[in-house]
Amino acid sequence: MTSISSVQDLLAHQGHIARVKGIRVGQFTDARRPTGCTAVLCAEGAVGGVDVRGAAPGTRETDLLHPSNLVQEVHGIMLAGGSAWGLDAATGAVQWLEEQGAGLNIGVGRIPLVPAAVLFDVMLGNMRIRPDVAAGYAACQSAHTDRPAEGSVGAGAGAVVGKVFGHERAMKGGIGTASFTVDGVTVGAIIACNALGDVLNPFSGELLAGARTVDGQQLRNTRDALLAGEEPRPILAGSNTTIGVVATDAVITKAQAHRLAVVAHDGLARAINPVHTMSDGDSLFALGTGQSGKSLGMMTLSTLAAEAVAVATVRAILLAQSVPIAGQATLPSYQDFNTKN
Repeated sequence: MTSISSVQDLLAHQGHIARVKGIRVGQFTDARRPTGCTAVLCAEGAVGGVDVRGAAPGTRETDLLHPSNLVQEVHGIMLAGGSAWGLDAATGAVQWLEEQGAGLNIGVGRIPLVPAAVLFDVMLGNMRIRPDVAAGYAACQSAHTDRPAEGSVGAGAGAVVGKVFGHERAMKGGIGTASFTVDGVTVGAIIACNALGDVLNPFSGELLAGARTVDGQQLRNTRDALLAGEEPRPILAGSNTTIGVVATDAVITKAQAHRLAVVAHDGLARAINPVHTMSDGDSLFALGTGQSGKSLGMMTLSTLAAEAVAVATVRAILLAQSVPIAGQATLPSYQDFNTKN
């Protein structure tokens, strides 16, 4: 692994989740307003796990991933904007995968299993425009093993961060990806960051994006403000969420996939503050394709998972782009804010 510390290092990072053998990623971004979905496909099957830390999640088929439950493999994960309506995008993935002959063999056919998680992005533009079955299908049609697009695309198209003191003082979020390879085994992550809290460089502690001062010209630093007694604005439950997938081509069990999802949240905690709040629905999935034919052991895999999540979360912010919306104030991105300041 190459040492990472500065913003330049984070931007130069070449890893991505589609480097994991057996993983393909496709995205759909709706041109009518900032929203979309991201499909992480493992059509040949992968053991799966999930860990939901936020108190206001929006998810589908997470129960089947519990280590004690019957199903051992899933065939994709859908990440989407659109709040609860965005869960429909997973049905599009199920349809597409069935057409490819993928899924759990039930004798009379195959059932593709596609758990999903959504984030709340309906404050930007017309909330009646949200990812649906057709959007999920289109995301799967575009799936490939090249580096996925990052920033304000796919599930991160309408993401916003730093909303503790009001949406008007927030900044643009997005989606990012990263991966690390050790001894022929790759662990990668893709993260759509729509956090209530601020985003920091996990290696230096530098504040990168989040709540701004009243005049909008500086970063407020939410942690310091709360510690100083500044009152947060009333926050709608579920209106913030960071969702994502960590995947590996190591040979792992379903119980180990669950543990990878658990420790992957450490990466979120390094990059977001505050995180896992009562108003966030933070949810991370884990996939193990086994296609490398070997494993590094859980200690190393866990370290790589948390690292990939942290880097992917920060890249989601560094590569985000602001999107002007008629009748609404444009929220600055990291790039806009740093150019201006």
